[in-house]
Amino acid sequence: MTIDKQALREEFRFMQVHYSDPADRARQVIYIAAEALLDELDKKQQYIKLRDQENEDIALTVGKLRVELEHYKSREERVTKLVLDNSTSWDVLYEKLEAAERRIAEQSAIVAAAEKLVRCKGRYHSELNYRALAKLFGVITPDLPPLEYENVHYTDAAEVEISALRQRIQELEARVIVLPQRLSPEGYHIDEAYMVDDTDGEYLDRDAVIYAVRAAGIKVKGERDG
Repeated sequence: MTIDKQALREEFRFMQVHYSDPADRARQVIYIAAEALLDELDKKQQYIKLRDQENEDIALTVGKLRVELEHYKSREERVTKLVLDNSTSWDVLYEKLEAAERRIAEQSAIVAAAEKLVRCKGRYHSELNYRALAKLFGVITPDLPPLEYENVHYTDAAEVEISALRQRIQELEARVIVLPQRLSPEGYHIDEAYMVDDTDGEYLDRDAVIYAVRAAGIKVKGERDG
């Protein structure tokens, strides 16, 4: 049931005028109080309307916050998955790099041992060691004199060998791996995720790293040639 407050106000004011005689003061007070109650009712209804609007705004804000929360949760899950997927491949690459460094160190040790071998007293063994080691390390050797000649200067041959092997060591030590541009993940959805250049990024492109390793003259075992 709807109350016609405007009609009631007009009725109350009419009755206040109608009962303006002092003898009717009690009735006049009743109608004045009734009009005051109508004013208070208006204020309460306006307050309720205002609170309803505030509650509606709060509910809308909470809804938006929930959507944003779900969005960030989803993004965090995508980034975590991306990190986990990349961490496995990077572990493999780093293991390959460490293995390559170990091989270089082993080669240096072998070359050091070779320098001692070529100084052995027996000429026959010395030449065989020289030729075998030169072939092993890919060193271009000068022609050696026939074995039947006894007046060969072994010192010169040994110096040539040592010089060639040292040159090979310098070439191995001079290898430098230039890592590619660092990357960071971007994108709000898993199907939109992509990597962008970032100086402080935590990721590297796998193919670019393999290319850099090969560019330094180091083979990457198990990878197809690009």
